[in-house]
Amino acid sequence: MRGNGRIFARKNSSHLWCAYYLRNKEYRESTKTSDPKKAARFLKRRTEEVGADKIGARPFAGPRQERLTIDELLDALRNDYELRGKATQQFCSHLKRLRAHFGAMRATQLSSETVDLYVKEQLDNGYKPATVNRRMQPLKQAYALAIERKHLHSAPSIRHLSEDNVRQGYFEGGEFRRLVSLLPEYLQDFALYAYCTGWCKNGIANLRWEQVSQEVIFLPAKYWKNRKPQTIPIAGEIADIVARRRAARAVTTKDGVTLSEFLFHRDGKPIGDIRKAWKTACELAGIPGRLFHDLCRTFARNADRAGVKRSVAMECRGRKTESIYLRYRIVDEGEKADALVQVQEYLRNEPSERDRAVPSRVQ
Repeated sequence: MRGNGRIFARKNSSHLWCAYYLRNKEYRESTKTSDPKKAARFLKRRTEEVGADKIGARPFAGPRQERLTIDELLDALRNDYELRGKATQQFCSHLKRLRAHFGAMRATQLSSETVDLYVKEQLDNGYKPATVNRRMQPLKQAYALAIERKHLHSAPSIRHLSEDNVRQGYFEGGEFRRLVSLLPEYLQDFALYAYCTGWCKNGIANLRWEQVSQEVIFLPAKYWKNRKPQTIPIAGEIADIVARRRAARAVTTKDGVTLSEFLFHRDGKPIGDIRKAWKTACELAGIPGRLFHDLCRTFARNADRAGVKRSVAMECRGRKTESIYLRYRIVDEGEKADALVQVQEYLRNEPSERDRAVPSRVQ
């Protein structure tokens, strides 16, 4: 009977198969058993799932969705990121971790409880909530993409942890110059460019010579979070950096001498993972724990100290809104102390009430 489905034998298969129907479409799949009673129970479960879908209680997943693995979801997400030019090394690193833990699981079998156990394990291992959130974000995006493309009907709840570890790091001038001298040669101008411009690592790593003119350096919108192209005039220390990078453009290989397409490179290849070299240099410089991203905060602080207009500094950093820019403007204790002294100085010289009295209007 069509409404109840049917069980049948299939040539060259040791298992019994079943067929059932939903919205005038026939589904066929193996019951994975040769026992007629077990096959009947399998079909009954499927028809109950179909019935739940018909009354709107629960969408029918079906065999295709049940076979889908988390590895396949992450593959689709990676293809999407590569198509949009967003597959950074950090993103790929997050995918690698997720594959190692969840990859072989069926996408429909991952529960919120399983996700929570993994999150707790990460926290117990000493990772900060912000780090855990960044690592879990691709998993959440992979499920969202699968639902958008109708490969899945639902996703497990993946919680977003409260982030209370807002970074406050920045470099004083002497600290940074000491650090630069201890970095590998291929990273020295790379870090100096970030210090002078406030640009983020990914943007700098993607600079190519085709984006460098006589007057400005241009970076396309796809490398910026705000999706707005960015330019920096070739002036001051930036001009010195460009000149040095031009001199270091030629790379000797086994096939001869070639010119690197990247402004900053390591043996002709783009700058990749710098964490180990950066950490070592920071420890040698006596400033352990500093991040490359602290250079963004340092630029915002230096720009304010130098009296640069806020709107111009925001343009240099590629920030659309002042609220985002202010996240990078760190005020240290010395600046606050100077402000208190200024206020006290004002109060000492404050005019008396009598001096401030407004003369009566002449009638």
